[in-house]
Amino acid sequence: MSKRIRLKDVAERAGVAVNTASTILNRRPNSWASKETEERVFQAARELGYRPSKTARALRSGRYHTIGLLIQDLTNPFFSTLADELEAAAEERGYDLLVENCRSSLTREKHLLADLEDLEVDGSVLWLSDNEVFRPELTEMAHAKRPVVVLGNGIPETPIPVDAVLSDFSQGLADAVDALCQLGHKRFAFVSALAEGQADGQRPQLFQELLAARGIPAGNIDILRTGHTVESACETFAGFLKTRPDKRPTALLAMNDLAAIGAMRAAIEAGLKIPADLSVVGVDDVPLCSYLPISLTSIRQRYRMITRTAADLLISRIEAAEEEPLPPRQEVFPTIYTPRESVSPAKP
Repeated sequence: MSKRIRLKDVAERAGVAVNTASTILNRRPNSWASKETEERVFQAARELGYRPSKTARALRSGRYHTIGLLIQDLTNPFFSTLADELEAAAEERGYDLLVENCRSSLTREKHLLADLEDLEVDGSVLWLSDNEVFRPELTEMAHAKRPVVVLGNGIPETPIPVDAVLSDFSQGLADAVDALCQLGHKRFAFVSALAEGQADGQRPQLFQELLAARGIPAGNIDILRTGHTVESACETFAGFLKTRPDKRPTALLAMNDLAAIGAMRAAIEAGLKIPADLSVVGVDDVPLCSYLPISLTSIRQRYRMITRTAADLLISRIEAAEEEPLPPRQEVFPTIYTPRESVSPAKP
């Protein structure tokens, strides 16, 4: 095993005191060292392969310069894209990102949330399965003045007690429903993809209300509950189609793009054509949507705006920790209906 290079080793190689080496390497403003001395210390660090201990640096500065991200399912391209965008936003601001994956397990999610304080991070961005379920924990974090930003879908009636960046699906869903109704669709399905123990949330109800306002009776709307994987959505919709050979939907909207892709596969295997027999709309608009053999119409979440705003809110709270406490802030971004090849007029 190679010997760990210490700050003392760098100081000896450069011929300076340990305190001088520390001041130079951490770029503290109180350094009186000459440019020549600074270059000698940096050169010694490079030659020895010195990497400062993050824990030691945090003890000196009070910060790890790292933020945490708690997400539901890293195998879902929505969350992996979100993590990638947040990492880029954090890196621009001089912070690293540590990702914690719940694997769509409520038990694991509770465990990870309880252990947040044990992570070597300055603050956390949280995409929880249900912000209302975890409201007591979020309230506790607010009282403890822990830097936290919550992400999620839908606007709660009571504001979230910590900083929040939210997607508003009302406009995107309304535009999707308008487009489908204008194309002559009268029978609909909604695939609600959920982790174990997760509630439906606002989207299925909003979907039903929007259709009702456009004259579609409740009997013409099927709400299908399935698991969080693409396989689960495929199996659920395949089973549903077998029970409805005559009165099947002509348009389907899924809670996320993975569920939409699973439903498309089930429809094709049942002998249906996409979009001639079934129009399909997903939610999130992951990059994959544009490159499927039949490109998927989706309701886009604004990844970059969400992650950059989350990074700004969190880091501003981290860096203002010793100043006057900031009140909880909430930013909301509308979603955008993005039509592609998976939608067409209903058959007469």
